[in-house]
Amino acid sequence: MTNDAPDRELDRRGFLGRISIAISAGIGAVIALPPIAFLLAPVFKSPPERWRSVGRLDDFEIGKTVKVRYDDPSSLPWAGVTARTAAWLRRTGDESFVAFSVNCRHLGCPVRWIDTAKLFLCPCHGGVYYEDGSVAAGPPPAPLARYEVRVRKKHVEIRTGKLTLSS
Repeated sequence: MTNDAPDRELDRRGFLGRISIAISAGIGAVIALPPIAFLLAPVFKSPPERWRSVGRLDDFEIGKTVKVRYDDPSSLPWAGVTARTAAWLRRTGDESFVAFSVNCRHLGCPVRWIDTAKLFLCPCHGGVYYEDGSVAAGPPPAPLARYEVRVRKKHVEIRTGKLTLSS
């Protein structure tokens, strides 16, 4: 009888040890899966590229840069006002336009257009872009991202898609 007691105790200890390892592994998986899914989500699903109407052709003056607003194509149906985003649009001819992302390529802060200086300024870290979107000063690693622009049935549309912060 004395020989059986240590074997049962070892078995019970081994069993409890295995249960502890299994529970710890389950807790580790529950903690690790959300960050892994967050990191891998952009690989599997990128936002759809869509043409968004930003106004009538007559609403834009040649040579003038204005902020236009549209719904972000990657937002969820219940996002509400948080789905609203913007772009900088300049009319360069009768039916030609150039559009820039409103986000700085450094960290994504919104840039402002200063018409008197003909510069885009980023308030977060002092990034400066020329009117053609190229980097003038500061930490941005690349020019402002551009959107394709077209005129269809007297409406100006920009092709929106994935936000790119760096090249």
